[in-house]
Amino acid sequence: MKIEQTRVVLTGAAGGIGRAMVQALAEHGAAVLGVGRGANGPGAAWQRADLATPEGRQAVVQAAADWNANVVVHAAGLPAFGALAQVPAAQVAQVLQTNLLAPMLLTQALLPQLQRQPRAQIVFVGSVLGRIGLPGFSVYGASKAGLHGFAEALRRELGDGPVRVQTLAPRSTRTGFNDAAAQAYNVSTGTASDTPEIVAQALLQLIVSEAPERTLGGGERVFARLNGLLGAWMDSGFSKHRRSLPAAPTQGQTR
Repeated sequence: MKIEQTRVVLTGAAGGIGRAMVQALAEHGAAVLGVGRGANGPGAAWQRADLATPEGRQAVVQAAADWNANVVVHAAGLPAFGALAQVPAAQVAQVLQTNLLAPMLLTQALLPQLQRQPRAQIVFVGSVLGRIGLPGFSVYGASKAGLHGFAEALRRELGDGPVRVQTLAPRSTRTGFNDAAAQAYNVSTGTASDTPEIVAQALLQLIVSEAPERTLGGGERVFARLNGLLGAWMDSGFSKHRRSLPAAPTQGQTR
């Protein structure tokens, strides 16, 4: 689909990647409706909504109908970094709710609107960590692996209709999404990263191409394929990542 023909609903529009996506889409002629819980930004109309609630999702459904949306980009997400023993249970639940369950339920609610369009697209912003399990990202990676599986199954389910389902999988991106510990881990492990603008350009290319998936980073694409083929044979290759995890707090320390 040509970008100038798109009427986009974009969740997570106030985030670092989301803001770059709004700007890139608007600059190329798209009409953008940003969705978020906080203040709005330039380049888009705005719908405030908490996607974790039925009321918030219904507000987006109504706004999408009024907007006559033909593209939905699920870019809202929460981070989780650290050894599993150090991740609070409440954070585990919140990350899975935001990164996986909310986009699933919102997609279900938006499908009737999208299926009325001559042509429509749903883009799930996943992560390379949904294809490559890294120490320290078990919770976040699980949420993105689930999102990838959902998108893949839905793409096949809707294959004979007007709605195309796509997945964009960024690698580490230089935004405020990661905390200081995750940034130090990325430096220690030599993790490559992109700017939000590079991810936004990849989104534009994905929409135009209508390709099923796009993974950023040449090495990451190869590694994701190898991981799918070799699985446990590659476990020893992550020893540096395991050693780079922050140590557990000693007794008496708080986190």
